[in-house]
Amino acid sequence: MRTDRDLRRQLEELDHRSYPAYRDLARAYDFGDFELSVDHVQGDPFAAPSKLSVFVPHEVARFPREYWDVAHRRRALEDYLLRRFSRSLAKASFVARGSGKSGLLGTTRPGPEVLSRTACEITPDGVTLRFEAGFPANGRTTNAGELGRMLLDLVPRCVRSSVPASSCPADEVLAAVRLADDQRFVRDELARRGLVSFVADGAVLPRASGVSRRPMRGALPFASPASLRVTLDLPHRGPTPGMGVPRGVTLVVGGGYHGKSTLLRALQEGVYDHVAGDGRELVITEDTACKLRAEDGRSVRDVDVSSFIDDLPSGADTRHFWTEDASGSTSQAAGLVEAVEAGCRTLLIDEDTSATNFMVRDELMARVVAPDHEPITPFTARVRELYDRAGVSSVIVAGSSGAFFRVADVVIQMDAYRALDVTDRARAACAAYDAEHGIAPVAPSRALSVDQGGRALGISAGAAGDAGDARDDARDDADAARGGHGGRGGRGRGRRGGPARLKVRASGTDGLQVGDVSCDLRLVEQLVDPEQVETLAAIVRLCLERDLLDRCQVTDAVALVREEVERGGLGAVQGGSRVTCGLALPRPQEVAACLNRLRVSAAHGRR
Repeated sequence: MRTDRDLRRQLEELDHRSYPAYRDLARAYDFGDFELSVDHVQGDPFAAPSKLSVFVPHEVARFPREYWDVAHRRRALEDYLLRRFSRSLAKASFVARGSGKSGLLGTTRPGPEVLSRTACEITPDGVTLRFEAGFPANGRTTNAGELGRMLLDLVPRCVRSSVPASSCPADEVLAAVRLADDQRFVRDELARRGLVSFVADGAVLPRASGVSRRPMRGALPFASPASLRVTLDLPHRGPTPGMGVPRGVTLVVGGGYHGKSTLLRALQEGVYDHVAGDGRELVITEDTACKLRAEDGRSVRDVDVSSFIDDLPSGADTRHFWTEDASGSTSQAAGLVEAVEAGCRTLLIDEDTSATNFMVRDELMARVVAPDHEPITPFTARVRELYDRAGVSSVIVAGSSGAFFRVADVVIQMDAYRALDVTDRARAACAAYDAEHGIAPVAPSRALSVDQGGRALGISAGAAGDAGDARDDARDDADAARGGHGGRGGRGRGRRGGPARLKVRASGTDGLQVGDVSCDLRLVEQLVDPEQVETLAAIVRLCLERDLLDRCQVTDAVALVREEVERGGLGAVQGGSRVTCGLALPRPQEVAACLNRLRVSAAHGRR
């Protein structure tokens, strides 16, 4: 391997040459205490920045092994080091000068969530940090003197001030690792105690504004109602009281602007760990929880929505429902079935973003429009069955309809951001109202469709018949595509040896385009970071190039992608041997949501 001295000599030789001469730098260099690798060189000073990485061996980093030898601690340490490195690069960015992107230094800037990212990865060998750099130029001529300033001075200073344990405040590192331990403990306790979520007393749920992710200053700290309070003895923080949201059907009610949706948003983002200072670091929701909402106009392909929608006047087959322009009710029904197929055990629903006719049907409407003329079985009629027969809990925010009072196990009222348990009052009010108006419970005309395992709804008849064989074939093709490259994915060719990779474009958290296949993700609310969408785009490309969506169910494709990541790291979804910064791991539920929402050409099917 060449050294930093070789790099200095090489830069002297490249000065004032045509910009593409920088491509000769693409290799690794030994700086003694770390390795610098130039992984990809931009084509000109106005193109996307060059891709670089540094590797710091554990003998230099010197973090105790117990800080990174288990997944949740490793992710927390990666996140901590990445934030330090990102701040250091930001201070050094554009210190070197030139045209175009000359002097740029940058990497991922994480939000409040702690996610697995390619920008920082810890392996048994050491710490790898990936970043981007704008190689300096004068016009379209190399400015190797300024590049030497970047690579031989600025970047080494950023690495040495960010990564080794000796450069990090020991109490900060320990606090990050201990918080990860406490968060992991809470997640384990949810399952043991039969809870879907825990909201610690003192948590700050409101955000500073509708476009900010920072906690609101002066916000009322959360306080749990006594009847729902549980105290968890966290390994480092010790006894910690908070509200335990039990499995079953939980209803959140209250007047407008009293905090109902704020609580639900905290719960839906509680599927991710958060950094200290966010206010929601001990708001923890079980890992599979999915936010469900109406998505008018979305694409739906071959989903059995017959448990909720059946006997359409058009005669459309709702056991194999297809549409390119779903209504609010059909989109919400399809989203529910797809979420449960993807392993969701908790549905999070806000009345404000739901289709009214999917959610409820009041008594007066039922008297005017006879049930045999209504193809929709509302969610109120299914929510109990979902839990009793399929084990899927629901947390529902309602501000205008009292229909869910009759089926709720727990009713929480948000009153000026204070949580009150009003379950007994709601039941008494329901009983009095029903007696006064002569209302009797009405059972659905048809039982909920649940598979033999008691988990998935609406699996199309026979759809799973060849799934195992298709999955095995797809796995064999994936192994062949890797071609012995250590689980790093294919080499830019499709399963049939086609030419170049499909072109990929991601648009923040709004959506993606892969070739002629697009996906609108604006209403997939638990995507919290643009880098998750970059990863989804890479996954879609992987699936299309290997024909997974033609041969597998979506759930099988998701399982194959998970295997790929487990074997080769998150960068495996990029294919090839080069891994770059800019990817963050989405949950399997969001991978499935993306694949289910693809608008595909005739060449590719959903399953």
